[in-house]
Amino acid sequence: MWPHWRGPSHNGVATASVPLTWSDSQNLRWKIDIPGRGHSTPVIVGERLFLTTAIPTGPRAANAGAGGGRGPGGGAGAGEEHRLEVIAVDRATGKIAWQRTAAVTTPHEGYHHIYGSFASNAPATDGQRLFAFFGSRGLFVYDLNGKLLWQKNADIRMTMRLAFGEGSGVVVDDGRVYLQFDHQGPGAIVALNASDGKELWRAPRMDNSSWSTPLVVEHKGTKQLVVSADTKVRAYDVNTGKVVWEVAGIGTNPIPQPVQFGDVVILMSGYRNPKLMAVRLGRTGDLTGTDAVVWETTRGTSYTGSPALHDGRLYVFSDNGLLSVFNAATGEPHYVRP
Repeated sequence: MWPHWRGPSHNGVATASVPLTWSDSQNLRWKIDIPGRGHSTPVIVGERLFLTTAIPTGPRAANAGAGGGRGPGGGAGAGEEHRLEVIAVDRATGKIAWQRTAAVTTPHEGYHHIYGSFASNAPATDGQRLFAFFGSRGLFVYDLNGKLLWQKNADIRMTMRLAFGEGSGVVVDDGRVYLQFDHQGPGAIVALNASDGKELWRAPRMDNSSWSTPLVVEHKGTKQLVVSADTKVRAYDVNTGKVVWEVAGIGTNPIPQPVQFGDVVILMSGYRNPKLMAVRLGRTGDLTGTDAVVWETTRGTSYTGSPALHDGRLYVFSDNGLLSVFNAATGEPHYVRP
């Protein structure tokens, strides 16, 4: 089972035996074409793999994306109508088990980054249901045979920095669903009941654009939802939505998901003012500049890729393909990119 995009342990590590090399002629069981453009990570439960994609259907809206698409990498998407699809694939054969159209829409910004899509938000599963999240276009929940159980229309239309598009994945844990809406305006973290979509709590936010997916961490039997932002990283009580602690300093355009190592949560950004920071759990309030920040570094960070954690080592790939490895407990580099 691979229930969400970072795997069962939320650390990017697969424990099963997998091939280290593959190609069109080596270690390949099947290959299929997926229509449209989908940058969300597939999830797996049982004998099925689930993914999302956005298929342009036209026509192009005359005013879609007005003022968007500026800056490096912007301008993809063309302001067209899209069909948002949820697809189930048989793991053994690669055959399509079922395909559902969640919505037909012309995204209000009309553009996304050339490395993204209108289906960049990772889905998740709790083993019984599939949660397909399309950001401003809403959340669609299916049983594993493709029956729509419920849906939740988003009441926040996000305006992303430079019209780069949306990308935060849905988080499912212990009967709750968490959705992050961080953009260039008033946003929120929203907690829903996984069985019927009833809103449990909502925490207003004003934290600029973020593409990072929140992480549920546990410390001494208590769970918190850690949410990265370029203003402050905040941890919310999963039962009430109240802020437990916060810390500033990871930099702008946060994309990597946090990762937990024992009683420490490791945070990262890699754009301007990059920072890799380990914060000890168990504290409350504003932890900026306190000894709750166990270690930090500005070298060897990643802009888009989330770190992998294995046997006490933190593996970080930079966007130009260089690898850095740190001692997760101390921050000491085993080796670090120049």
